[in-house]
Amino acid sequence: MKISTTKRLERLTERYLNGGMDRRTLLGLAAAAGATAGLSMRWMPQALAAVTEVRFDGWGGVVQEAIDKYAFQPYTAKTGIKVTQGTFGDENEIITKVKTANPGEYQVIHSSGVEYYKRYVDGGFNSEINEANIPNLKNVMQAMIDPFLKIAPKLSCAPYDYGTTGIAYNTTVISDAEAKEKGVALLTDPKYKGKIGGYADMETRLWYAALGTGQNPNDIKDLDAAWAKVRDNRDLVKKYWSSGAELMDLLAKGEIVVSDAWSGRVAALQQQGSPIGYLDPPGSFAWMEDMLILKGSPMTECEELVNFMLDPATAIAVAEGQNYPPSLDPTKVKLTEKIEKLPAFDPSGTMKSLTFADAVYWGDHNDEWTKQWDRISKGG
Repeated sequence: MKISTTKRLERLTERYLNGGMDRRTLLGLAAAAGATAGLSMRWMPQALAAVTEVRFDGWGGVVQEAIDKYAFQPYTAKTGIKVTQGTFGDENEIITKVKTANPGEYQVIHSSGVEYYKRYVDGGFNSEINEANIPNLKNVMQAMIDPFLKIAPKLSCAPYDYGTTGIAYNTTVISDAEAKEKGVALLTDPKYKGKIGGYADMETRLWYAALGTGQNPNDIKDLDAAWAKVRDNRDLVKKYWSSGAELMDLLAKGEIVVSDAWSGRVAALQQQGSPIGYLDPPGSFAWMEDMLILKGSPMTECEELVNFMLDPATAIAVAEGQNYPPSLDPTKVKLTEKIEKLPAFDPSGTMKSLTFADAVYWGDHNDEWTKQWDRISKGG
């Protein structure tokens, strides 16, 4: 009896650490089993230790500042649970760390895009959230939830915000009329050689190269032409930026006058008085971000945190602070005028006006295309 109960407790602990149940459920089942068999559970300290903090990793800068001010600090004041924060500039960086970390070392990730979500799922890093613990999920646009459910039948995340990667330009150098006329061609315009910027990311580079060659980024027929366009852009670029803070600094100082750029970071510059215009050309790269809970995390506490973040008052405050529209369905939740004026905002709640990457298409080619981009970025 004692041996079988020990094995049962070990299985329960393993299931908990893999994200298969929440801590409260584990404690109840473990206590019942231990009481029945009279067992000491000193071998379960990792599972039974009281959760006093949750780890969060995000994009840093004005985005994370807004999340910290309007979500994390009030959450800690309410629950006593501290949110320990880390930052990254490129999500590939955090994925690499997750791959080599122990389960539970990284917990909540401010992840970008369904295609990245697929990489976590394919790597076995996803959990299965208990949606009953996130009742505010009911206010999230179904159009944002469905793409994640196509990757895995059980959610490991809650969609949180969205935006676009459009074209930012210095209006003292490039007029609105010129920007509208040239669109993505600005990124390969010899006229602005040495004054062009771009995100140091394979997907963004190839996406805009596809648009620049008149192709559908989700179904590239002439890959050679697209890579040639990537090289054209590389030869004209002053610097590829790797974080939103770096993008804002380059634009604000006038070191670059045109770049593909994240809509929220451009909105922040505009609010600061910088002469920066923004254009979403046809086919502009749209993305949705999510709060991803990784396998091995303290599920109940992480779910409680995410639910707090999705509370309309919290989500609206964060959205206004970070300048990205929230995932809340505007047909269910009354949003503010400031949010309604943000770039990429979709008043319909359907997301049909935005173009997202096909997660399967890009996922199938990720390794191959990343290697090619690495070669080109180094002069190949």
